[in-house]
Amino acid sequence: MPLAHGVGAQHDLPLSPFYAYAGAFAALFVSFLSLGLLWSSSRFRGDRAGRPLPAAVQRLADAPATRTALRALGAAAALLLVLFLLLGPDDPDRNPAPGAVYVLLWVGLVPASLLLGPVWRLLNPLRTLHALLRRLLPAGHPPRPLPARLGIRPAAAGLLLFTWLELVAPDNTTSTVLLTALGAHTAVHLLGAARHGPDWFAHADPFEAYSSLLARLSPLGRRADGRLVLRSPFNGLDATPPVPGLVASVCVLLGSTAYDGLSDNPRWIGVLQTSALGRTPTATLGLLASVALVALLYGLCAGALRLLNRELTTPLTSFAHSLLPIALGYLVAHYFSLFATEGPRTVIMAAGTDNAPTPAPPLGPGGLATLQVASIVIGHVLGVIAAHDRSVRLFPPDRAVAGQLPLFALMIAYTLGGIGLLIA
Repeated sequence: MPLAHGVGAQHDLPLSPFYAYAGAFAALFVSFLSLGLLWSSSRFRGDRAGRPLPAAVQRLADAPATRTALRALGAAAALLLVLFLLLGPDDPDRNPAPGAVYVLLWVGLVPASLLLGPVWRLLNPLRTLHALLRRLLPAGHPPRPLPARLGIRPAAAGLLLFTWLELVAPDNTTSTVLLTALGAHTAVHLLGAARHGPDWFAHADPFEAYSSLLARLSPLGRRADGRLVLRSPFNGLDATPPVPGLVASVCVLLGSTAYDGLSDNPRWIGVLQTSALGRTPTATLGLLASVALVALLYGLCAGALRLLNRELTTPLTSFAHSLLPIALGYLVAHYFSLFATEGPRTVIMAAGTDNAPTPAPPLGPGGLATLQVASIVIGHVLGVIAAHDRSVRLFPPDRAVAGQLPLFALMIAYTLGGIGLLIA
């Protein structure tokens, strides 16, 4: 079962390269031109925007009983996962544990976070376990505050490690590998939380960071005053905290998803099979190179932005939020088919059905190809809009449009690369 790959053999999709590239470039160019002509002042208000939800909804969302129920749900799911790994057959076609990790958790957090906000913060079983241990064990030293310069860098490193497990690690669906990874993840984060308190999870847990970043595009959010509101996803993006590690996290999401597309390419498969280094070291280098290439291109773009406006002291973090819709587009393009087929199959197996059949894909090859290209293009158009609004806020009016040219070039490069991976 190819759980480590999003859509299977992407190079077989019935996609015309000319129309895919031409349509993508036209969409980006028209968006850029229209914004430059019609959008001359910043319209997004970040965490000050949003229409408050009814007070009853706010009370229900913030009620201790609601949060306790969600914590219990996350803990029960984690316990069930461990039991399947310990007692179930060591066969991904008969054990739902691999699908629970690589599909329901990793891919399922995308729609869950888009619809409901940063849900993993409430479901995280490690937070529940940490709180339980604090009650049972004698009080030790008070938690040490995390250095501000740390940001979410540990979470970015955790994201890279998980994507390595998903895309590179040999035998990554076996119970031994999954139990080892789960044990190491649990030990590291419980030790970190014991030293720094529960704030550790927000900065270091890769799934919390992943869910929180995707939730920036959710219509459900909170204002600066804590009020639960319905908002434009662009306001959520605009409120993305420019913390250290933000750029690294987004680059890991983009680069790892790009490598997932590359990993099904026949030429790359040939390289893995013939490499003198061996399959796993070569694949590891390929993953790292994909992330590094994404980061290098963004770094060059940030450097160009700095040259255009010397007063822009934080070019890397100032526009990093505009990469989040692009990352979302890549995730949808590469993982929609996997989630739609293996997700239900995993649930069926967890319910007790042995050798559960894989449901038929909801879309044919043509429909899937259209969805993939549309996801990538729409993600980039949304990124152009977010970058434009930030640009007219930070750049002088006479340089607001010209100042976006490096970002526009970056969006074109990412778009062409993303589509190229689909049709190569």
